Amino acid sequence: MDEFARAVEDGLKLSKRLVLPGGVPPPRPPAGMERTVSAASAAGPDPRLLPTAPTAYAVITDPGAVDTPDVPSYQPYVYGRLDPPALIPLQMKEVDLAVDCTLDTAHVTLRARWWLHCITRSRECDVRIVVPMGEQGSILGAEVTIGRRSYNTQVIEVEDNTVENHGQIQSGGLLKPQLFFLTMPQVEGGADIYATFRWSQKLLFDNGRFSVDIPFRFPYFVNPLPKVFMKREKIQLTVNSGFSKEVLLQGTSHPLKEKGRQGDKLSFLHEAVVENWSSKDFNFSYSVYSADLSGGVLVQPATLRDYDDRDSFCIFLLPGSGNRKVFRKAVVFIVDTSGSMQGKPLENVKDAVSSALSELVQGDYFNIITFNDELHSFSSCLEQVNEKAIASATDWMNSNFVAEGGTDIMHSLSEAMALLSSVHDALPQIYLMTDGSVDDEHNICQTMKTEIINRGSKSPRISTFGLGSHCNHYFLRMLASIGKGHYDAALETASIESRILKWFGRASSTIVANISIDAITCLDDFEVDSEYIPDISAKSPFCVSGKYHGKFPDTVIAKGYLADMKEISIELKVQHLKEIPLDKFFFMYGFQVLATQQISLLTSKAWLSADKQLERKVIKLSIQNSVPSEYTEMVLLQTNLDKADAKQKVKQKLKGQKGPDEARIPLHGLKLGFGDRDATRRNLTTGFGDERPPEKSVIMRKASGCCSQLADCFCCMCCIKACNRMNDQCAIVLAQICAALSCLGCYECCSEVCCGGSES
Repeated sequence: MDEFARAVEDGLKLSKRLVLPGGVPPPRPPAGMERTVSAASAAGPDPRLLPTAPTAYAVITDPGAVDTPDVPSYQPYVYGRLDPPALIPLQMKEVDLAVDCTLDTAHVTLRARWWLHCITRSRECDVRIVVPMGEQGSILGAEVTIGRRSYNTQVIEVEDNTVENHGQIQSGGLLKPQLFFLTMPQVEGGADIYATFRWSQKLLFDNGRFSVDIPFRFPYFVNPLPKVFMKREKIQLTVNSGFSKEVLLQGTSHPLKEKGRQGDKLSFLHEAVVENWSSKDFNFSYSVYSADLSGGVLVQPATLRDYDDRDSFCIFLLPGSGNRKVFRKAVVFIVDTSGSMQGKPLENVKDAVSSALSELVQGDYFNIITFNDELHSFSSCLEQVNEKAIASATDWMNSNFVAEGGTDIMHSLSEAMALLSSVHDALPQIYLMTDGSVDDEHNICQTMKTEIINRGSKSPRISTFGLGSHCNHYFLRMLASIGKGHYDAALETASIESRILKWFGRASSTIVANISIDAITCLDDFEVDSEYIPDISAKSPFCVSGKYHGKFPDTVIAKGYLADMKEISIELKVQHLKEIPLDKFFFMYGFQVLATQQISLLTSKAWLSADKQLERKVIKLSIQNSVPSEYTEMVLLQTNLDKADAKQKVKQKLKGQKGPDEARIPLHGLKLGFGDRDATRRNLTTGFGDERPPEKSVIMRKASGCCSQLADCFCCMCCIKACNRMNDQCAIVLAQICAALSCLGCYECCSEVCCGGSES
C-alpha cells in the first residue's frame, strides 16, 4: 500500500492549487500534523494517508484539470502527465451508517455523498471509492449514482459470454484483504457522487462480550467548509441476540441513544450536525446475560428461492460466564518450513508459536514438528509443560526454523497422529500451519477422516491455518471440519502473529466436547454444513447450520462431555420463523448471516467430492445472498439512465439478463482459489496481499527521453528541482514555465529555475 499512500500524498500537494468559494483555501491539517507528515514523507509515504474510513478520490493523470469547479483560481497551467496518477481525497457532504448485529455477524450499510470539488467543470477524471471493512469483512453489494449514470454490483454465474473482461484490475475489487474499491470513469468536475455499500463482518467475542468495530476515522482533508455545507452524521444500530436473553450494553464510541427494546432486539440512534466528520472508529460492545451455557435453535421452512428443498436450521450456543474448566491438552504444532516461508512469514509464525507455548499450563503436553522435504521433531515423544521444556523448545525453534526445501504435509500429519495415539488423560490437538498447496490433498483428507472415525471420541482435533494465497484454503477448511477443529488464515504478513494467537486461543479453550443433538432421532433427514459437529470453546460462540426433513420438536437437547468427563445436557428452545416475512427475516434473524460460512463449507465439500450438484447449490446460495464464490463472479453493472427504460431494466436484472446499455465489468481479488501448486513447487514467496516494493514513481513525464521533474509545491510551480542533466525537451518545458512565472511576477523563482537549468 506504499504506492497508494504516495499517490494520496501527491494528490494533497496538488490540492494546494485550489481556492474554494469565497477565496478560502482547502482545509489545513490540525496543528503540528503538517510538520509531522512532512518529516515522515522524507522517509517514505505516511501510513496515515491510507483509508481509515470510506473515502472517495479523484484519480488525476492531468494536473492541468485540477481547479475549483465553479470559480477558477487562475493558477498557472501545469504541463505533463502523472504516472502513476495522484489521488485527491474528495470532500464528503453526507454519511449514514447502519449496523445490524445478529448472532455472531454484523451487516453494515453505509451511504455517503461526495462531490468532485477539485476538477473544473469543463474537464473529467475517474473517481475511486475505497471502503475499509472490519473483521473478516465480505462485500455484499454496492450502488453508485453520478448524474444520469448508475453503477451497481451483481453476483452472477461464471459464463465466458456474459462477462466483459476489460482486463482492468483498477475497475474494482480488493486492494488488499478487507479493503474494497470501485472506480467510476469520466466523472465531470463538480458532480455529486451518491454511493451505498453493504458488507458483512464477524463480531469479535472476548470474555463473554460481543463487539463490532467499523473503520470510521475520516481524515481532516475530507471535511468541506462549514460555511458552505452543513455536515449531518447519522448512525443507526440494531442488536438481535437470536434468542430470549437480556442484552446488556457494555460500551460505545459514539453517543448512541436507545430508541427501542423489544424482547431480545434493541435499536439505537445517533444523529447530529457536526463540525467535523468522525475522527474515531465506530465501536459498540454488548453482552448477552447468561450465567452458564445457553442458546437456541432457529428453524425456517424452505422457500422457492432456496438452493435446497429441505428446511433450514441454525443451532447457536454461548459459552456463558460460568468459567467452565478447559480441557487439558496434548498439543502438536506442525509448522511448514519450506523455502517459500523465508523471511517475515516464518519469523512471525515462530513468535506466535512461542507465545502459544507460554499459554499452556502445567498438566498439558506438547511437541513441535517442522516439515519441508524432510521432517524434524523437537522431541521423540510428548513433553510435559514446564519452564525448562518451554525454554528448550524456544531454543530449538531458533535453531531449526530455517526456510528451505519443498512441502510434504502428509508425513508430518501421520507423525503427529502417532505421537497422540497414546494420549488418554488430555484432549489431543494438532495445529497445522502452511503456506503451500500439495498434490495429495484429497488423499490427506480421506486418510485423516478414516483415522478419526477409527479412533472415535478420542480422536485428535485438527486445526488448520493458511498463510497467503498460494495454499488451498478449502483443503485446510475441510481438514479442520473433518478434525472438529478450527480454521483461520492470514493473507497479510503483518497479521500472521495476531491471527495465529486468536486461532490458537479459540481452538485450545474447549469446555464441552463430543456434542450430539437429540433431534436427529426424530427427524427424517438431518445434515450439518460442516463435516462434523465441533466442540464448544470458551472463546467463541458455537454456531452450526444445516438442512433437515421432518418436524423439529419444540425443545432440543444438546449433550456433550465436560473436562471432568461428566455429561452435560443443554436445553435449547426451538423458534419457528415462518411467521416472519422473508425480507424482514434476513436482517432480523436471517440465515443470510450464515451465508458466507455456508458457502465456504459447501465449496470445501464440493472440492473434496468433485460433486457438480454441490457446486450448483453453492452457485444458487451465492447469487441468492449476493456473496461471491469460486463458481460465481461479482461484476460491476454500468447503466445509462437516459437511454433505458427503468421497468425494462428491472425485469432484465431479475432474469439475469444484460440490458442494451449495460456493461458488466468483473471485480478482482474476491476469490481465494484452490491453491497454487506450481507456486508451491517453485517456492514463490509472494502469496500475501502485501504490495510488492514499488518502482520509483515518475511524477512528471513530458515524453520519452525527457527527464522527470518533481514539484515540492504544486500551487504555483515555483520550486522545481531539476535533475543533474537536461535534454532539449526539458529546456522547452522549463522555458514555458519561466514565461508563465515571469507573467505572474515570480522573477526570483523564474531566474532560479531557468538559470539552474542552464548551468546543468
